[in-house]
Amino acid sequence: MIKALAGISPQIKQYLIITGNYWAFTLTDGALRMLVVLYFHQLGYSPINIAMLFVFYEVFGVITNLIGGWLGARLGLNKTMNIGLAMQIIALMMLTVPADMLTVVYVMIAQALSGIAKDLNKMSAKSAIKLLVPTGSDDANDDNGNNKLYHWVAVLTGSKNALKGVGFFLGGVLLTTFGFRDAIMLMAAMLLLVWMWSLFSLKAELGKAKNKPKFTEIFSKSSSINLLSAARLFLFGARDVWFVVALPVFLATTFHWDHWWVGGFMASWVIGYGMVQSIAPRFTGKNPSPRSAALWAGYLAVVPVLIAIALHYQFYVQFSIIVGLLIFGGLFAINSSLHSYLIVSLADSDGVSMDVGFYYMANAMGRLIGTVLSGWVFQIYGLEMCLWISALFIAISAVIALKLKGSS
Repeated sequence: MIKALAGISPQIKQYLIITGNYWAFTLTDGALRMLVVLYFHQLGYSPINIAMLFVFYEVFGVITNLIGGWLGARLGLNKTMNIGLAMQIIALMMLTVPADMLTVVYVMIAQALSGIAKDLNKMSAKSAIKLLVPTGSDDANDDNGNNKLYHWVAVLTGSKNALKGVGFFLGGVLLTTFGFRDAIMLMAAMLLLVWMWSLFSLKAELGKAKNKPKFTEIFSKSSSINLLSAARLFLFGARDVWFVVALPVFLATTFHWDHWWVGGFMASWVIGYGMVQSIAPRFTGKNPSPRSAALWAGYLAVVPVLIAIALHYQFYVQFSIIVGLLIFGGLFAINSSLHSYLIVSLADSDGVSMDVGFYYMANAMGRLIGTVLSGWVFQIYGLEMCLWISALFIAISAVIALKLKGSS
């Protein structure tokens, strides 16, 4: 292993270290999400209250992506990644207190730290691709370079989501096997080792902009990035409006699945989703145009409509949800991977984290809206209404993506 690493370039070594950090972080993040949903459902929390536990996670994700891109451009992506790892360890340790101290407000604060940590980590990893992966050309319009860029974006994004799925399963298993507190302690210990390794391994001042950006420059001035960000907001709101709270609670209460089954099913879905993301270029073409995002969103919008109709008429409900989810996951994976490539492709190389941070700010805003609606709409109107809102959001995303042009 050491000999193999010795034969590769310093840039690729840095990329592999960053990817390893991203994978380790993602594993704990997925497990934590499932642990919190299932544990607090077990304690008798309503879907709305469970959703509220994640509000600060998403709110601070919005803020972090906006400010984190600016910090990455000024401090370097290595520093922002290590800060994110440290904050996740603190957030995990906050949840190891006695159960009677785990109030809604306290858990929201811990989740706020976790949200900041996650988006610092993701912004750092995704921005690093633009700077570290060799494309063979500095020309933004070089097809071969863009092909390689899309391939590496798809691999990173897909592997991340596959590991998040493993994290979902891990969360269910850890909760059943060790209980909430001990499970959190195990994850914190694992991440501490990764953080210590990262501090000594990441040396370069990766991602520092040549011209230090002002704080007032955190908002993107590119019309293409603004449009793509708006499309991303509605795309991820459409997923989380039924996936974050509504679906796991529905599976536990309506199908009477235990933690293992819920965690395992959610894990399998996300793992499959990640696998499809990693091969998305095979479906979209290796150098898709920005307006391809509209076409693939149109395909995706049909799926929640069909599942909602099946639920309304009680047409093989369990079969319809499982099969519908698999189809939705595949199409959503292609949409997500395509979006991830487009933002990295359109971002300015000098201070790339500024554009990527702004874009993922919109992503976090979509998740925030989706998470809140997932708890509120499900508790009042049920899963069917969550699906109709999902279809509406995807349609809005498609309309916005239609306005994207080939130039940035």
